[in-house]
Amino acid sequence: MPYPNNITQAILKHKFPITITLIVTFIALIGSDANHWLRFDRAALLNGEVWRLISGHFAHLGWSHLMMNVFGLILIWVLFNNTAPDRRWVMLLVLSALGTSLLLLWLNPALKWYVGLSGVLHAFFVFGCLNEIHSGRQSSWILLAFVIVKLIWEQIAGPLPGSEQSAGGHVIVDAHLYGAIFGLLIGLGYIYKFDKYSS
Repeated sequence: MPYPNNITQAILKHKFPITITLIVTFIALIGSDANHWLRFDRAALLNGEVWRLISGHFAHLGWSHLMMNVFGLILIWVLFNNTAPDRRWVMLLVLSALGTSLLLLWLNPALKWYVGLSGVLHAFFVFGCLNEIHSGRQSSWILLAFVIVKLIWEQIAGPLPGSEQSAGGHVIVDAHLYGAIFGLLIGLGYIYKFDKYSS
């Protein structure tokens, strides 16, 4: 019977996005108490609750916000899952979550709290584009240009039309920018290291 083996292989191949989806769904099922304890919260962070630097990215405003981010994660994985091994994606997840939170803490002093995976997703997207471009897929320049235009729009005009209604709350566009910056830096570092050790 080939089907169970095929299912197992598919789960193993896509265990990274599946794991993230299960984590964010579990947190959403627990409800507002988990969100309050996990979210990026400036006062709590300054009081020593440092886990929030990463955990805040796994909490969401509600189910619509969560589904938007899960859909984004799936799309990114479909586009870029073959560009790097899982351990690179895990490293990017941790570093971009940590980096985005630290920049929010440093550069956005008026921001009291934040939840959502979208900053990390922007890191994933930029990282994936860079790796695809490096491997010779020139069409990824178009995808990279698209996300750059989106980020510029958000910095000038604010969130994309309809995004706040879909998310069910205020969109922190600076998180997208900070995530993209870390995706760029980590992607360039990965490419440099790859070229250095393969030459």
